[in-house]
Amino acid sequence: MKKIINPWRKLAGYNCFGCSPDNEYGVKMEFYEDGDEVVSIWKPDEHYQGFLHTLHGGIQSVLLDEICGWVVFRKLQTAGMTTKMETRFRKSVSTDASHLVLRASLKEQKRNLAFVEARLYNDKGELCTEALCTYFTFPKEKAEKEMFFRSCEVEPEELLPLI
Repeated sequence: MKKIINPWRKLAGYNCFGCSPDNEYGVKMEFYEDGDEVVSIWKPDEHYQGFLHTLHGGIQSVLLDEICGWVVFRKLQTAGMTTKMETRFRKSVSTDASHLVLRASLKEQKRNLAFVEARLYNDKGELCTEALCTYFTFPKEKAEKEMFFRSCEVEPEELLPLI
């Protein structure tokens, strides 16, 4: 796997709840490219619980929506916005888990719509939550002008994320 370089990491005012490393309240996701998939390893904690020791469904949706966006950034080399998200909660997710693994890939693209599938697995490898996100993708010129997106690259070296 290769680590995906966050194209906004040095942009003044960048404070995304999902992926900014500097948002003290955010989930601070990082992403890796693994073939056709984008992967994220994330550590839950008690600040994000709904019921006792259970990861809030809204936070699960944030994680899945965010990784779907990164599929658009990396695989389609543009930006966009979520227009629809269908989420299926299959198994509760413990906030005591050592880590969660999220995986997402492009299912289909029709003109300016991208359909991205995402899955969230617990630290035992069990599928807990899945989503299908529909993204409206911007033309590259609009992505650059309005979202400051030029490209989404990876680090040159292969690495294994720490779990």
